[in-house]
Amino acid sequence: MPKSRPPYAPEFRRQMVELVRAGRTPEELSREFEPTAQSIRSWVVQSDRDEGRRSDGLSSPEREELRRLRRELKQVKLEREILAKAAAWFARETDAIPGKDSDS
Repeated sequence: MPKSRPPYAPEFRRQMVELVRAGRTPEELSREFEPTAQSIRSWVVQSDRDEGRRSDGLSSPEREELRRLRRELKQVKLEREILAKAAAWFARETDAIPGKDSDS
């Protein structure tokens, strides 16, 4: 399994993007600095999306919102599952299953 490293700092990424836009190739930067050429290309593409130059994917704020919403949805599903199990347990304990006209 490959070793993982902490993510590169946003300022470093911005500098790599600026160097590519100034005419350097991702392969050249990859040899000089640590990130792979593919990582540098991905940073350039994401930067283009964030700046409105591309529309073939989500911008960084949209990606963050999607991540947040997915976490929230996961939490809501877990809470719903817990409530359903609790309701079933209480129904068994009291031998009373709520009718369809209840407010639940």
